Amino acid sequence: MQNIPKDDTLTFSLHKTAEEEMHDTLRSVYDALVEKGYNPVNQIVGYILSEDPTYITNHNGARALIRRIDRDELLNELVRCYLGVK
Repeated sequence: MQNIPKDDTLTFSLHKTAEEEMHDTLRSVYDALVEKGYNPVNQIVGYILSEDPTYITNHNGARALIRRIDRDELLNELVRCYLGVK
């Protein structure tokens, strides 16, 4: 167990951050596409570029899930992650 000085306060949150929610949602969509035999990266890119939901399978509710994500926020996060900046 880690020794924590008594004067430090630990905080935690029961709620996920927006980035965590987006990551979890995108991972679920990715997994559903893999399960159905699609190339998930190509399908997700097609959806992001066109906003055409038919790029995403209905399997496991993936189409409904991806539509919860704001595309501008997703692109912003993808570019920041790719460049390694926050």
